[in-house]
Amino acid sequence: MRKLLALTVTMALVAALTAYLVWTQDRPVAHYLSDLRINVAVNQGQPADRGNLLGIQPELFPADYQSVERLHLKLAAYLQKAREQGFINDKTIVVMPEHIGTWLMLGGEKNEVYQATHWQDAMSWLALSNPLSFARAWISATGGDRMNDAYLRMKAETMARDYQLLFGGLAKEFGVTLVAGSIALPNPSISQGQLQVGHGPLYNASVVFAADGLALGQPQRQFYPIYDERGFIEPGDENIINVVDTPAGRLGILIGSDSWYPDNYRKLNDQGAQLIAVPAYVIGRDTWDRPWRGFKSVSTPTEISLKPEELSEGQAWHRLTLISQQPISQANAGMSVFQRGQFWDLGSSGQSFLSNNGQVFADGSARGARLLNIWL
Repeated sequence: MRKLLALTVTMALVAALTAYLVWTQDRPVAHYLSDLRINVAVNQGQPADRGNLLGIQPELFPADYQSVERLHLKLAAYLQKAREQGFINDKTIVVMPEHIGTWLMLGGEKNEVYQATHWQDAMSWLALSNPLSFARAWISATGGDRMNDAYLRMKAETMARDYQLLFGGLAKEFGVTLVAGSIALPNPSISQGQLQVGHGPLYNASVVFAADGLALGQPQRQFYPIYDERGFIEPGDENIINVVDTPAGRLGILIGSDSWYPDNYRKLNDQGAQLIAVPAYVIGRDTWDRPWRGFKSVSTPTEISLKPEELSEGQAWHRLTLISQQPISQANAGMSVFQRGQFWDLGSSGQSFLSNNGQVFADGSARGARLLNIWL
């Protein structure tokens, strides 16, 4: 009787394990209608032969990332609208928002991931449907937050490949220089124009793609990750700040709140940066209008007198982003571009803006995809 019971239990476990493994391989693609519309929010200056900075503030959702083809369709529609408006030329620099590449971790997943209501539920489905990859990533995790580290690490090579394919492809398709927001990867680097994944800590990094589809320079790593990411995103070396040559001039990148620190602008000045792109992301549906919580690092720059809760988050961004504010920044112009949309219960509320001659030009609308353009 015991042998029969043991055999029955063993067979049931084998059957359950087999069913689970079959389930993990089943990745049906659900029908999905995405809004491809985008409106012109700001168009500053007059067309000339010096080029322009073009910000794409997309409205994105988890299902947009089910495949590279689906995300390409949406982003290409935005760029096509910009082309129809006359904003695309061979000196155009396109700026995408922070973490637009990080969400490539969602590619090719089960529908349960995209249909989840809460972030934690979606990540649980992600781990359950990739058990071996998640286990290997968890063992290799280096951050204090091993779970979030593993979610990103387990798909790092695929994410890097898709990032290059998507954003390098868009740059080549439209003949522009493209600042591809940012992506979280283990020790990313560029070799012969191709994005490579290394070993060790995760970094939030931005890559610039030229009109031939190849990456320029090296990835710019974020210096000051936000509080919620410090357990799994490693700060970049503050002494390494990259400037690349583009058809419109020398371009520097500051990710997110790195744009709040005067010393970063001085480092860009030393390298002759004429233009500055700020891929950014503000978590929370109404955070933009809530009191500002302060700087993202241990120390506050001595020359900044702004105190926490003195202004709203949005007002603080406008005041602290010092692009083209002499003498701190000698750049001619710049742009801060935020991602919008809804990822489960993680809202977003940043509103993109331009910086030129010490002035800020912004669109007050909080909804929908937006184009922002400044002629140089």
